[in-house]
Amino acid sequence: MRGAGYFQVVEPLFSSEELLVAAVPVMGEENLRLTLTELDTERLSSRARAALAEHHGLADDMLRVEELEAALPSMTQWRVTAGRSVDWGALEADLGTALPSDFRSLAEAYPVLVIDDFLMLSVPTPGGEASWASESREDEILQDLYEMGDTEGYVPFPQPGGLISWAESNSGDSFYWGTSPGDPDAWPVVVRGDNGDWSEFPVGAVEFLTGVYRRTIHVPGMPGDFPSDSPEVLGLGDRID
Repeated sequence: MRGAGYFQVVEPLFSSEELLVAAVPVMGEENLRLTLTELDTERLSSRARAALAEHHGLADDMLRVEELEAALPSMTQWRVTAGRSVDWGALEADLGTALPSDFRSLAEAYPVLVIDDFLMLSVPTPGGEASWASESREDEILQDLYEMGDTEGYVPFPQPGGLISWAESNSGDSFYWGTSPGDPDAWPVVVRGDNGDWSEFPVGAVEFLTGVYRRTIHVPGMPGDFPSDSPEVLGLGDRID
């Protein structure tokens, strides 16, 4: 043992078929964070290292969600503590690409959210994955803008590097991912304001929203009262009619 508070993985476990998770827990203010810095990762099998990397990534994603919750305290009443069980394998197969892991973590914790009766965050509904994928591949508004030459070089998905929408406002502002580079976790946020302004931000969707509502990210072309001082969040149910 390496002292109180540590867990050690021993070599005989490496060959088991069980999920291998080896981590050093470090207590934060109210969160248990995982770090790999104290592990002798050279002794771990490739399977164990992959499990560690995935576990560490999920922890980082949930920290981003928690930071968004801190910026939007009223959203926490809509949190689905047991998870929403979106079929990501089916959705991503239909869509033709994986999606950013921070968005997946947010979509497992929350239904569709409407912020200040203005911005709607579109997450897939369990049972409605095919519909979400289809709408993402057939974005008629974006396609029309592209055909009119009004996208400043951006192209619709599924063209290489094309845009996929993940939110929109009730005044016609659109929020996309730019699907280049190839790693979805590196996709930037691209925004088209209703006045035709295009802007790009080198962050993921969850970090972008956190920055907007903390007023550390300014989005050109948005209404003057966006964001409001005390944004309210409404969660929409997962019922499919």
